[in-house]
Amino acid sequence: MSASGREIILGIGGGIAAYKSCDLLRRLKDHGYLVTVVPTPASLNFVGSTTWEALSGRPVLTEVWQDVASVAHIHLASKADYIIVAPATADLIARIAQGRADDLLTNVVLASGAPKLVVPAMHPQMWLNASTVANVEILRSRGFIVMEPEVGRLTGADVGQGRFPETSKILEQFQEIAGWNADLLGRRILVTAGGTREPIDPVRFIGNRSSGKQGYAIARAAVVRGAQVQLIAANCELPDIEGVEITKVETTSEMGDVLAEKFPECDALIMCAAVADAKPVQISVEKIKKDHLESIELVSNPDLLAMLSTLKKNSQILVGFAAETQAHIENAAKKLKSKNVDVLYVNDVSGGAIFGSDQTRGTILSKDGTEIIVSEASKDTLANVLLDQVSFRLSLPNV
Repeated sequence: MSASGREIILGIGGGIAAYKSCDLLRRLKDHGYLVTVVPTPASLNFVGSTTWEALSGRPVLTEVWQDVASVAHIHLASKADYIIVAPATADLIARIAQGRADDLLTNVVLASGAPKLVVPAMHPQMWLNASTVANVEILRSRGFIVMEPEVGRLTGADVGQGRFPETSKILEQFQEIAGWNADLLGRRILVTAGGTREPIDPVRFIGNRSSGKQGYAIARAAVVRGAQVQLIAANCELPDIEGVEITKVETTSEMGDVLAEKFPECDALIMCAAVADAKPVQISVEKIKKDHLESIELVSNPDLLAMLSTLKKNSQILVGFAAETQAHIENAAKKLKSKNVDVLYVNDVSGGAIFGSDQTRGTILSKDGTEIIVSEASKDTLANVLLDQVSFRLSLPNV
């Protein structure tokens, strides 16, 4: 399974119902999934590659012989967390049941061990034909989930079982397979990550050890849960997250400017970045020679979290972070109150612990007095624990 746990291959069979999968694709993306469309060559008679590329935001391949150097069928199969084939024609179902691999989609299906949902759509007599019935049973016996087509009007004047199901029913069936949690669907989540740097001269700066891994983990988890995510990244050497709007900054002042613009429109801000407490009064245009580097006069940076808390609306949730080396619970409790945040995560960073690591441990404090101890856990795990707190608070009637 991919690191993000949200990759779907959407296979399109060559039936008139292919156009209905455009809506399915959009709804899957609304739930935070990343979707790669793999149409059969026949399906392009109904919906072309340009449409699928525009809706998915990703390149579309249909043949094994396209982009051979990337070994597309193996690459797509290995990264897929789920495969949905919709619509699945009688011919496509037959080819999959026989284990054939005569186009890119059937190659991907054959090469992938991901859970597979098949959504048939065809004429009633084709659906009820003994061959199709047998092929469907073969797929089900192999672990495929094959939906029953709906009864209704088809092409022409025909009516019967074979109609492509409504998008909502397909999503409901997929939810049983994927067990998704879209509790943040439509919510606007703003996340900061990394550590700000304050220049001393062209080659030196005041900074900290924050890698940005925790902020990126939160942004990734939030988009999986359906949120519209904006990430403000300070000096992070991490790959971009597809589906997340990323603004890159360097200094505290730059981060403050972006926050001032974006904070009023968000439902929740998760202030994960480590903000430099001070900056040089003057920045040298030239590199300071060692024999002149005797002292640096500093001035305090603005406290971004405290400033934002004064602008916070009742409908907004504010999550802060604290890194302490001593009396971390006591200091965090004071920060929770002074910064007027709803939730605060504190960890003990004595000896450089946590920074740059994929693991974390600490305590979640809430203004309602609850405490949650986070034993040794991945930063991905903590991300979802914190988002559970955000989701709960956003659901309260007074928010």
